[in-house]
Amino acid sequence: MADLFNERAQNWDARTMSQQLSAAVGEAIRQYVPLHPQMAVMDFGAGTGLVCTQIAELVKNIAAVDISEAMLEKLRTKPELQGKVACFKQNIMQHPLDQQFDLIISAMAMHHIADTDKLVQCLAAHLKPGAMIALADLDSEDGSFHAPHIKGVYHAGFDRAALTQIFAQHGFKDIDFVTAHRIEKEEKNFPVFLLTATKSA
Repeated sequence: MADLFNERAQNWDARTMSQQLSAAVGEAIRQYVPLHPQMAVMDFGAGTGLVCTQIAELVKNIAAVDISEAMLEKLRTKPELQGKVACFKQNIMQHPLDQQFDLIISAMAMHHIADTDKLVQCLAAHLKPGAMIALADLDSEDGSFHAPHIKGVYHAGFDRAALTQIFAQHGFKDIDFVTAHRIEKEEKNFPVFLLTATKSA
């Protein structure tokens, strides 16, 4: 499978949009998730580790999961993540990790997965009973956020009510949304939500 982010990885961290988004999502996670020093975390679609860096010092360790080797290579170079983050280049929907976590975080990865229901089922299986998820992505939009030539985009954002149903069906409770950020792009405003939920015990 081609690495769709191979070219974009080189300048990803320098993009203002990437910096602002990761800072806002990180701040929202710190505000709405009770992080603690014994916490084992998975960052699904971790990319270059921009969100990892927002919480790394507050948790025990982070498993950075991504299918892009180019993005993970950038993550590995960051001194603030050394000894704290382990990288896993794999599709966990096909090859799950042999570990369950206290928290799964994710930022702007869900719209790259075709089957949302299967993804939520997979993430639930990677969580301990009573563990939390904190997932950021776009609210429903008109399809103009991504350029038409961008590959690997399966959703033009998400409807919050529909997502609530999917998460509830897979054993999550206390499902809540906040608007974590707004991306200004080509004179349009694209809200980014943070969904938090707890896996039933």
